[in-house]
Amino acid sequence: MFSRRFMIISSGVAAMALPAARLAAQVGAARTFPTGFLWGASTAGHQVEGNDTASDTWFLENISPTVFMEPAGDAANSFELWERDLDLAAGMGLNAYRFSVEWSRVEPARGLVSQAMLDHYARIVDGCQARGLAPIVTFNHFTNPRWFAAMGGWHDADAPQLFADQCTRVARAMGDRISHAITFNEPQLPKILQTIGLPAEIHDLERAMLARAAELSGGGKFVATNVVPTEDIPALEAGLLRGHAAAKAAIKAERPELPVGVSLAMLDDQAGTGGEGMRDRMRETLYGAWLRVARDDDFLGVQNYERAVWGPQGKLPPPADVNRGHLGAEVYPASLAGAVRYAHEASGLPILVTEHGVGSEDDSVRAGLIPAALGHLHGVIADGVPVVGYCHWSLLDNFEWIFGYGPKFGLASVERDTFVRTPKPSSVVYEAIARRNAL
Repeated sequence: MFSRRFMIISSGVAAMALPAARLAAQVGAARTFPTGFLWGASTAGHQVEGNDTASDTWFLENISPTVFMEPAGDAANSFELWERDLDLAAGMGLNAYRFSVEWSRVEPARGLVSQAMLDHYARIVDGCQARGLAPIVTFNHFTNPRWFAAMGGWHDADAPQLFADQCTRVARAMGDRISHAITFNEPQLPKILQTIGLPAEIHDLERAMLARAAELSGGGKFVATNVVPTEDIPALEAGLLRGHAAAKAAIKAERPELPVGVSLAMLDDQAGTGGEGMRDRMRETLYGAWLRVARDDDFLGVQNYERAVWGPQGKLPPPADVNRGHLGAEVYPASLAGAVRYAHEASGLPILVTEHGVGSEDDSVRAGLIPAALGHLHGVIADGVPVVGYCHWSLLDNFEWIFGYGPKFGLASVERDTFVRTPKPSSVVYEAIARRNAL
């Protein structure tokens, strides 16, 4: 156990430390990826586990009015079937698995900590190691305990310390076997959603839902992390920034050697004609505060699904004749490389791609995107950008938040009644790359 643990952690750290010249030498004409490159798939607790009944998101899904198209329910039943998921990932030739620890399971009521739930997540970490999968653990993937949201969530002055306490528990229970620790998943996603423009009626419904949640929870302000009215974004971001600092300090206090970072949602921001100034302003708005904070981290997680071409007045529409994924987003294979390059330039950090994929019923779109996007990513690595690994979103078709079970992002489908996982042809494409560590 110790030798495998050491190899997983040390290989990740070593990859982060490689100088640009050595990286470029490793990724020569054969289009191989660096030694120790992490090939993974990502999931998130609430989206796959099911029955996360103490969480704020579960509560919001099951009240009226609600912005959620349907409740998560059993999801993919991964709380019980996590070994099946790990077998699926290992069977695809992957060497990494990203998952999240659900705070609401560990601390369902304030101050009530479940050792059984900590043991459950520690078994997943051990299960990863037994299968040769580096465990990449997200400490907060949008969802929080209902009690936390009801007290004002990240608007409350006590929030950073409460989350730091949770991080201490998790790091103490399993931090010696984790490959990489991620404090938050896409903490600035509300800014991106605000910028790219969800329909106004969705925002109105969000406000009504949150007001009802506050009423049912005894008054006060009910604050969730991924259902955020525009006027609440500044206070939410301020709280999350403090939370990241507190979380990192707590994790490092328990496990100084464990690489810690945050995963940001990042577009591939490009300038159309006369759009350079707008592009630069949007980069500052969407990522600036987080990129500055992240410069003191060990790595930066990048999550990319599309590009944005900025004109002088704002975001330009995508070309009419392109493949489109979820919400009409352009399927643009070069966007991942563009986002990764900028993330490294702006932060100076090694990059771990923690999410990338496409929401589409047509798996051939996914099967075509994976090698094309990885080809562009390889080019960025060849230019000297230190990239630690790539995790595809997602291992499974899962619950996609307010959109329910409609969008399909998985490398494997999941039968809603039987929970049978069936790998898609795109998983075979990805497997061939991962096993060769080359395109």
